[in-house]
Amino acid sequence: MKREKGQYGYRDKIRQIRLVITLVLVAAILAQLGGRWFTDNPAAKNILTVMAILTVLPMANMASPLLASWRYRTPPREFYEKVLPYEEKCKILYDLILTTKEFVLPMDAIAVHPHGVYAYCTGKNRKAKEAEKALNELFKASRLEPNIRILWDEKSFFKRLESLKPADGDEDGTIEYEGNVLKSLSM
Repeated sequence: MKREKGQYGYRDKIRQIRLVITLVLVAAILAQLGGRWFTDNPAAKNILTVMAILTVLPMANMASPLLASWRYRTPPREFYEKVLPYEEKCKILYDLILTTKEFVLPMDAIAVHPHGVYAYCTGKNRKAKEAEKALNELFKASRLEPNIRILWDEKSFFKRLESLKPADGDEDGTIEYEGNVLKSLSM
């Protein structure tokens, strides 16, 4: 089953896909370099070398986000089942890894509500306020209200979700736009 950004299970699924593609590209590089040893033609050797060099670029593009997100897994199914009832109150995004210039923030769940965006981050970041400020700056750049609040404690996150009133609707499309901005910030 295909997982989209923001759906539960996205991190693990994209990790599997990136790992398979990276391994296939590494095998292709090794095959191209190995093929050099089986030919005596200097032109064929040069072509195989250039092909191997050109294959390194897509392999690096696939491997770098894989390495950056390797330790971040999809949260347990119990966490998902605890968050699921709150989808009636607001839009919930799961499994996003938000990136800024300085931070990689693994967000297990993000509640997008007309009164604010509340994100539960499992990363151990010592610069919590700076991370929140960086995300709010990106929201300002996207012409949105800087209303992101990062919660580092699961109990606080669920307490905040409990206090939210059901959203009336998304007449102006702000909630959907905020969700799309958050997805675009995710690797």
